[in-house]
This record gives sequence, structure tokens and C-alpha cells, in this order.
Amino acid sequence: MSTLKLKDGTELYYKDWGTGQPIVFHHGWPLSSDDWDAQMIFFLQQGFRVIAHDRRGHGRSTQSSSGHEMETYASDVAQLVEALDLKNAVHVGHSTGGGEVIRYINRYGKGRAAKAVLVSAVTPVMVQNANNPDGVPMGIFDEIRLQTATNRPQYFKDFPLPFYGYNREGATVKEGVRENWWRQGMMGSILAHYECIKAFSETDFTEDLKTVDIPVLVLHGEDDQIVPYQITALKAIKLLKHGKIITYPGFPHGMPTTEAATINRDILDFIRS
Repeated sequence: MSTLKLKDGTELYYKDWGTGQPIVFHHGWPLSSDDWDAQMIFFLQQGFRVIAHDRRGHGRSTQSSSGHEMETYASDVAQLVEALDLKNAVHVGHSTGGGEVIRYINRYGKGRAAKAVLVSAVTPVMVQNANNPDGVPMGIFDEIRLQTATNRPQYFKDFPLPFYGYNREGATVKEGVRENWWRQGMMGSILAHYECIKAFSETDFTEDLKTVDIPVLVLHGEDDQIVPYQITALKAIKLLKHGKIITYPGFPHGMPTTEAATINRDILDFIRS
């Protein structure tokens, strides 16, 4: 296993395959770098160097007792990028990972990051508040916290249904995909998963989006039941200096898995443009 010992002693697990221009993949809650399998193999075969890490407390990384917020997540990525001396890198983030990407690029990516891709991302902010009146009510996130804290094994069995759109009429449910989601989730720390809910729902990335001056591709499914595109993608694109957006009718939150061929092609076109 490849691991990097961070400044606070946390060991960050990562994969690093191939040569060429680096693409760094940032996974969503509560998963691991394994959620990028369909992208890692595709872009490796296209001649890229592909890197993906397990966020602290997730997957095979240390189940640390602290640091489960965006500032630390971004710092962890910066340490990994520096250790691997990645330059001209493309950072691709899904869901929570999209927030991690934009915070990393704003705070640490200057001179190292070339482009970014936000896939089903939580940016600019999820939760409903005075500044975000059409956001998701806090009660929804409180319920996710409650279920994660008290009913995690069953909750993680049920969560992939809306995540992949498997609860829609006529959907073809792939049990292996559901079980792989559960496997990844249960590898991680219940503490990290619990505290990450605040990180992905309450962190405001508005200023990060405004500040980033590299090209950013925003991809979002219009049938995303986890992170509604109307309050995220459609707002994020208005804040970016050099943004491009593609929305997909009928695509779910987990579209990098269920619609990998389409997502991979559009990311590849963006990188090569």
C-alpha cells in the first residue's frame, strides 16, 4: 500500500498509476478512492498519470480523531501533491470531493493545478440559511447525522438507491454496485463520516469559486436526488471566471459509475481542449 504520513501523523492512502499529465481524483462521502475505478482505468489507458486518495478517516487512511473539515481536507491534498511533485495537474472532484477540489485550488493550487472538474459537486453551499434561502433544510442533514450515528450499516445499504437513481421506475438495479458502495462506506470511520456531514453541507465555497482563475468544468445530473443541481451547479457556474457547464437529463448523483462512458468522454474532451 502507498501511504503518505501527513504533518499531524495521519497516514493518507493513495493510488498512483501511470505517467503523463496527472489527474487527481477526489471522492465523495462516505466512500473511498475505489469509487473512481471507472475513471482511473479509463484515463490510465488514455496515457494519463492517475492519482486518487482515501480522505482522512475514509477507506484505508488513518481513522483520525480530528481534521474532518474542508480546511484540513484541502491541506491534506496539498501535502500529497507536494510529496508527489505534481505539476500541470487536473483535479476532479465528485460531490464532497468537488468542494475539496475548489478549496484546494484556491488555497494551494497556484502553479500546480491546470484545470478542475466538479462532478455532482456540493459547491457553492448546500444548507439552507439566510444567505441561501433555497438550500436544503438543516433537518435533512440532521437526519443523515442521526442515521449515520445510530444505524450506519442499514443506512448505508439504503443510501445507494437514491444515490444511483435505483429508486426510479424502470431503473436497472445492479446489486454489485450497491454492495460496493456499502463496502467502501463501512471501511471508513463512523466519526469521520459523522463530522464530514457538516463539512459537505455547511461549508460555503462562494469565495473559492470566485477566486479560482483556471478553467473549471461543472458536470451535474438533472435527476440528482442527493445534491440538487438547481442549488449547486447552476449557481456555481455563475461564480466561476472560466467555467463551462454540462447538465444531463435523467442522470443521478452517482453518474461517474452509472454513466461512466459519457462522463469520461466529457472530462477527456475538456482536458484536451
